[in-house]
Amino acid sequence: MSWGTELWDQFDNLEKHTQWGIDILEKYIKFVKERTEIELSYAKQLRNLAKKYQPKKNSKEEEEYRYTACKAFLSTLNEMNDYAGQHEVISENMTSNITVELARYVQELKQERKSYFHDGRKAQQHIEICWKQLESSKRRFERDCKEADRAQQYFEKMDADINVTKADVEKARQQAQMRHQMAEDSKADYSSTLQKFNHEQHEYYHTHIPNIFQKIQEMEERRIVRIGESMKTYAEVDRQVIPIIGKCLDEIVKAAESIDQKNDSQLVIEAYKSGFEPPGDIEFEDYTQPMKRTVSDNSLSNSRGEGKPELKFGGKSKGKLWPFIKKNKSPKQQKEPLSHRFNEFMTSKPKIHCFRSLKRGACLCPQGATPEDFSNLPPEQRRKKLQQKVDELNKEIQKEMDQRDAITKMKDVYLKNPQMGDPASLDHKLTEVSQNIEKLRLEAQKFEAWLAEVEGRLPARSEQARRQSGMFDAQNPATVNSCAQDRESSPDGSYTEEQSQEGEGKVLATDFDDEFDEEEPLPAIGTCKALYTFEGQNEGTISVVEGETLYVIEEDKGDGWTRIRRNEDEEGYVPTSYVEVYLDKNAKGAKTYI
Repeated sequence: MSWGTELWDQFDNLEKHTQWGIDILEKYIKFVKERTEIELSYAKQLRNLAKKYQPKKNSKEEEEYRYTACKAFLSTLNEMNDYAGQHEVISENMTSNITVELARYVQELKQERKSYFHDGRKAQQHIEICWKQLESSKRRFERDCKEADRAQQYFEKMDADINVTKADVEKARQQAQMRHQMAEDSKADYSSTLQKFNHEQHEYYHTHIPNIFQKIQEMEERRIVRIGESMKTYAEVDRQVIPIIGKCLDEIVKAAESIDQKNDSQLVIEAYKSGFEPPGDIEFEDYTQPMKRTVSDNSLSNSRGEGKPELKFGGKSKGKLWPFIKKNKSPKQQKEPLSHRFNEFMTSKPKIHCFRSLKRGACLCPQGATPEDFSNLPPEQRRKKLQQKVDELNKEIQKEMDQRDAITKMKDVYLKNPQMGDPASLDHKLTEVSQNIEKLRLEAQKFEAWLAEVEGRLPARSEQARRQSGMFDAQNPATVNSCAQDRESSPDGSYTEEQSQEGEGKVLATDFDDEFDEEEPLPAIGTCKALYTFEGQNEGTISVVEGETLYVIEEDKGDGWTRIRRNEDEEGYVPTSYVEVYLDKNAKGAKTYI
């Protein structure tokens, strides 16, 4: 399709679109530039990190690097320098191959675009001048025709008057002839100008503008191709350094594998081995031999004499054999358990943040959630959403069917060759896949029924659709509510705590509805006209028919719903996009958003 033939009257929109394309290109240039700055900063930080942990020359740290673990760490630091260098290469290549080239291309693109639109405006001005000439010639021809007619009438009047001299009659006749001649000349000029304008207009719409727009289209397509090539270059720049980065990582792994704990242990022995032999047993020193007197067994001196060696030996043992014993520190006070606080948090009930949504009859969905059948959207938008949902479900069904076919084929192989596997082991999986297919089909049927209702294949929500929806709801009760897709379910099909919380929220909703129903009726603040038919199936909503006029009692508060009233007993909420609101300016608190 050519812009020259399809968009012949969209000069201003094409000008905006091409400017937007240039803005997108400049945005991508800015993105790549910021990426290069990040790569440079990252490389600099890596180099500083490696430098920070390098051993200092002529220091004790340099001696520690004879151990294999320290050597591996030093090798890692050196490889990190090379790793940082590759990020610098990424930055340089992106700058030279993308940023600089695209910046130059953008300047050329701007000049080319300016030239094309200059030619387009020039052609527009030319056709406008031709139009003005045609209008001027037309008005002159009209004026001359009127003057000729008046002159002819004046001549006939003079000719019929017997009191007028022949000279006056002749003068009137000549004047009439002259006016007729001027009218004929104006007619010829108008005809010529009209033919010229038609020719120029045909050339403008079928030659000049199509050629200019075709060039603009080719320029725009080149821009799109160029940005695609730049994105490929962006990926290739990263891909080119991957082998080198891989080598750096391989060297780090190789250095780690070269660590020898036995060798390091031997180095410790060589560094700190003293060479002395361990001390031998201490001999018993008998102090009783020099004594000449006899000592009783139970005397005090005997007990002291015999106890000295033991005390001495014990003292040496305490100092020599247990040099690393430290005093036991008193145990710290145990912290008070906080499990009861956690349990209290887990068992706390959810808070209801929006009472207004309860009054509307909407489900307790998170803010911004949409009904399952997209009933809050206009019909065409709703149809697109439903069609998209049906397509997604069909894709999922096809995926599950392919999986079922694969399992079936595998089961056939097992049946023919039992040594390859047990066919019965696949029955559970096959049943599970079949159940998933059936579940998806039921859901697809429900959305297809809604889609058929929107497209008009069904006059209303037919009995068949109700039965299909009922079947699905019976097997999947969680999807009955319009916000069921927002619930979470466990793999075995049971629902999580959110379901019970939602149930509690519904009970609260009923209580709040009772409280709100006791309020006095709100006064009408305007009227509205239904643009589309809406079936209010949820509690708090009201059904309307296209073209119906109703009273507005509460305007949209920003959540997409408007509260309306049909009579004293019928009121509820409808999507704001389904009605056209006419608020009474004199009503209290009325604001017009239309």
